[in-house]
Amino acid sequence: MWTPATRRQHSRENLRYETDLTDREWNLIAPMMPAAARTGRPRKWSLREIMNAIFYVMRGGIGWRLLPSDFPPKSTVFRWFCRFRDECLFEKINHRLLMLDRECCGREASPTASIIDSQTVKTCESGGPRGYDAGKRIKGRKRHALVDTDGRALVLFPHPASIQDRDGASPLLQASRRPFPFIRKAFADAGYQGPRVAEATSIAVEIVKRKPDQVGFAVQPRRWVVERFFAWISRNRRLWKDAEATIGSATAFLYAAAVMILVRRIARHS
Repeated sequence: MWTPATRRQHSRENLRYETDLTDREWNLIAPMMPAAARTGRPRKWSLREIMNAIFYVMRGGIGWRLLPSDFPPKSTVFRWFCRFRDECLFEKINHRLLMLDRECCGREASPTASIIDSQTVKTCESGGPRGYDAGKRIKGRKRHALVDTDGRALVLFPHPASIQDRDGASPLLQASRRPFPFIRKAFADAGYQGPRVAEATSIAVEIVKRKPDQVGFAVQPRRWVVERFFAWISRNRRLWKDAEATIGSATAFLYAAAVMILVRRIARHS
């Protein structure tokens, strides 16, 4: 619930743009940024400004060509974004901030339980892999997400919407074993029933079913956490649809949205 105290706590009016990183937020990210090369031309733009520009594009849902003039040139920002994407930098930052945030809350750094679900979104004329989700009647991509019990993103995996949840869950669970080896249980809805998901890894998949007498909408235990995560990242207009031509760029923006959530939360409570 919004109160005058919480509004002051979340206020970013003293910044140039709402998406700019504060000093506390940048100090959390700076140690994980690429170091400057010892040879060659010195950097003209700071990586802090590059990250500010990427977050501005993501939150505003604009094209690279529409960046304001007080940011670095669009070609420079896009080149750095491609490097961050290819080096999986946003994924690495999310992994470190996730463990830090869990420790700040008095929990173990690596989770033991998770929730899995998918979100289907439309694509645009940029092209790239896509498919038709007959259940949602949407042509586009699915975003498979594995989150912890508080809603922090563990593994994010976009793919064409034509891939069924049972088929998309297996590679997602398998990809989680290396960065999060202590996960023992995953909660899911009825779309993940069957041996294909249960036998994909050593993670025990528990199906959270609707109550037999349920009529209409009702919040389901555990499952609502991942739905809240999808709502959080959908605040970024670049993610209302999947506007990326490649799966790699779509993945990078998803992890960038998760990083924005974590870095603000940690800096606000530090």
